[in-house]
Amino acid sequence: MSRRRAIDLVVLGASLGGLDALRRVLAPLPADFPPVVVAQHRPLGSGPGLASLLARDTALAVSDADDKDPLLAGHVYLAPADYHLLVERGSLALSTEGKVSFARPSIDVLFESAAHVYGHRLVAALLTAASKDGAAGIAAVHRAGGLVIVQDPATAESPIAPRAALRLTPDARVAGLREIGELLARLGREVRAGQVVSGMIKNPNGP
Repeated sequence: MSRRRAIDLVVLGASLGGLDALRRVLAPLPADFPPVVVAQHRPLGSGPGLASLLARDTALAVSDADDKDPLLAGHVYLAPADYHLLVERGSLALSTEGKVSFARPSIDVLFESAAHVYGHRLVAALLTAASKDGAAGIAAVHRAGGLVIVQDPATAESPIAPRAALRLTPDARVAGLREIGELLARLGREVRAGQVVSGMIKNPNGP
């Protein structure tokens, strides 16, 4: 059954293979799309190169996040290397607290903080990743009423995180990268039209 859904924020998580996956997901999103926040596992000392690479393939402005950055439509905010990125009401926060699932930035930290603040007005998508980081975050977003999407493990460069997420949240939506990008773009159009509908992609392994 479909229902109207207002979307205020999209959060994405990835690690191994994430550059290509994020490029493909972000490519179809329009310039006025709601803010997107990304946790991509990055090596210590990596600079703004990831933002520059992603900006080539999207109409959105892409940058590493700064502490207290406001969340603005048309922007993609990346977790800087060696910082957790957390969502607050209308803004972002950086943290150097301990690693979670051996990672900083942690996908779980981003997703769980966003779920706490935005609840059912949140969309979370977990892409290719070589650890279980993100699985608990997807579950938290689902419990809060947000829309959760998991990359089809069969299409992921590393299926570890998608498989872990589906074990915890078996009724998450599952799709390939192109379908995830198209779904998000459609959600963005329906936000503007006031007719956002969930339940467009179903998990073939779920109920």
